[in-house]
Amino acid sequence: MEYQEYANEVLQELEKTLLSVSVNDTSAFVDLLLGAKEIFCAGAGRSGFEIKGFAMRLMHMGLNSYVVGETCTPNIDEGGLLVICSGSGETKSLVNHAQKAKSVGAKIALITIDPNSTIAKLADVVIEISAPSPKSAHEGRIHSIQPMGSLFEQTEGIYMDIVIMMLMERKGMNSDTMFGRHANME
Repeated sequence: MEYQEYANEVLQELEKTLLSVSVNDTSAFVDLLLGAKEIFCAGAGRSGFEIKGFAMRLMHMGLNSYVVGETCTPNIDEGGLLVICSGSGETKSLVNHAQKAKSVGAKIALITIDPNSTIAKLADVVIEISAPSPKSAHEGRIHSIQPMGSLFEQTEGIYMDIVIMMLMERKGMNSDTMFGRHANME
């Protein structure tokens, strides 16, 4: 295939996965984010990179957001929200984070391929992204020409950007107000 053919196929895959996400679950996710005292973001591998971008945008909105495992991250407690990105929902370190959050009364939101995973059973809201994953027994309804978990990882990143736009609308914010919190070390 040529570049243009690959690009068209990837865009079609992204359209299918993004449009298959539940509107009701997304609304519940936005409500959890707005109601949280602090938001803790966790993921591993490429999902970890995606969730760091989400934490950054939450900070740009003026929300108290942290990346789990960073040196300046406080303890989660009641009133906190743990957002986890995990295709399989079974990554051991992320299961441990979810169990800890649940034990202190925090809420949990999971973005995943498998809505029946260990973390999903602990979560208050589960955002299912129907994409294939080599590490999940739950394969999703959409197949991909892309390697490994690429479709899931791309979709979760775009999905979280859409959630940011929904939060901006609910809070009456625009990009200009967010730029005031953008790093500027000059």
